[in-house]
Amino acid sequence: MLPRWKGKAAKAKAFADPMSKIVSELQSSLVQSEAHALLSGCSALLAVESEQTDLLNRACFGRAIATTEKEKQWFQLSMEEAFYLCHSLKCLKIKVGEDNCPKNDEELWDYMKSKKEKFPLFYKAYSHLRNKNWVVRSGSQYGVDFVAYCHHPSLVHSQYAVLVLSEGDDGDNANQRLREWSDIHCTIRLCGSVAKTLLVLNINKNGQVTVSPSCLEGYAVEERTIMRWSPQQCREDQTVVENGIK
Repeated sequence: MLPRWKGKAAKAKAFADPMSKIVSELQSSLVQSEAHALLSGCSALLAVESEQTDLLNRACFGRAIATTEKEKQWFQLSMEEAFYLCHSLKCLKIKVGEDNCPKNDEELWDYMKSKKEKFPLFYKAYSHLRNKNWVVRSGSQYGVDFVAYCHHPSLVHSQYAVLVLSEGDDGDNANQRLREWSDIHCTIRLCGSVAKTLLVLNINKNGQVTVSPSCLEGYAVEERTIMRWSPQQCREDQTVVENGIK
């Protein structure tokens, strides 16, 4: 499925301002300002200046929170977004609760796993797509884990509805999805109705124990797209003339 751009100039605008460049600018800005976020519950709160507000919006990290403060803008980051900025991009320090000391990657890892059992799988899927310069957002409104955009959502519709599954762990709840034909049929029909391709990311742990973020290096990701079969697309492209009638 090709990208569905929002307007005639959207494609040119996206190519002129690639997502990799925007994320690099955000990374540099957060490093220079020694940005800190406060992790509470299952999200992190980040206060930034106007320049970083623009970069966060353009890079599609977090969601702006309406406040009465004029000097700073607050953003709410998901755990995957916060850990990606902290662990992968090394541009954000994160504090937990009332503790004023930033936590290291291992401490954050333990905290996030305690809040979200499948965090290692979801983070691996999130970072896998983000590293390929896809914009990744929650897919809860479509009944999937994520939706993926090739650029900013204001310029293009999301192309993929993403499900995260795992291999090598029979007791994993993530493995219970798409086991029945009815589940597959319903999911594909839903994706088709909103013009998205179902992308299944199978995470193979390869025997890694999720005691620290280092286990992510041993994870393997298999990408698989699933679409409805269209008979019209499979017919021979030829005109058969029979009895003088086409």
